[in-house]
Parts: sequence; structure tokens; C-alpha cells
Amino acid sequence: MRVRPTGHPGYSETLPRDPESAATARRLVRVALSAWGLDDLTDDAVLIVSELVANAVRHARRRSIRVMVERTAPRTVRVAVADFSRALPVPCTPKNDEEGGRGLALIAALAANWGADERRWGKVVWADLDAHG
Repeated sequence: MRVRPTGHPGYSETLPRDPESAATARRLVRVALSAWGLDDLTDDAVLIVSELVANAVRHARRRSIRVMVERTAPRTVRVAVADFSRALPVPCTPKNDEEGGRGLALIAALAANWGADERRWGKVVWADLDAHG
């Protein structure tokens, strides 16, 4: 496969809706960013994809999710996870003693922008990262 500078096809993979899929999603993100020469985005992107996968595993339905990495501009990458639930993510403020509930706040802090797009079959939750320099 020839790597295109921007746009589709990007990189994507359908994975089981299991916590273990986060490791495969992180590898996919690393490969895409390395191929595009955007290694400076790797740390934030793998953290974001881990959170997106965790949310899909926790809240989605059916047995699979789809992880996508797309270069939307020369220095911008979109990391996204599609699932079959129509329930949109809702940021919350967890209590200090709660372990969970901080994922969306973390994504918002790391990403240039993030959101969720409704689909007939479910949703796509995405985060855009901009490389500097």
C-alpha cells in the first residue's frame, strides 16, 4: 500500500470490543504517524486512542469497533473509534476518589478538537491533533 500525504484511505482496523484491543489500536496509531513523519504526535495520539477504545468497550454494543487514523491536513491527524451504540459521549466531572470518568476531559486537553458524529448504525468519536513546527 502506498502512503498518501493526506486523506483517505488512512489506516483503519476492525477490532473486537475488548480491553485488549487498545494495544492493537495504539500500534495502528504508531504505524500511521511514523509513516507520515508525525512522530511528535505519537504520545498524545496513543493516549487518546486508548481512551476512545476504553469508552467504546465500556459503553458500546455488538462485538466489534473500528479504529481509524486519518491525515486530514499535512500536519493534522484525526484519531477515531466507531461503534454501534448511538449513545453520545458525555463529559463528566468525577469525584476525587473515583478512578474513571476522566477520559473525555483528557482527550479535550490533548486534542486540538474532538467530537462525536452520529451515524445511522451508531457513532464515530474522534479527536484531531495538530503537529507543531
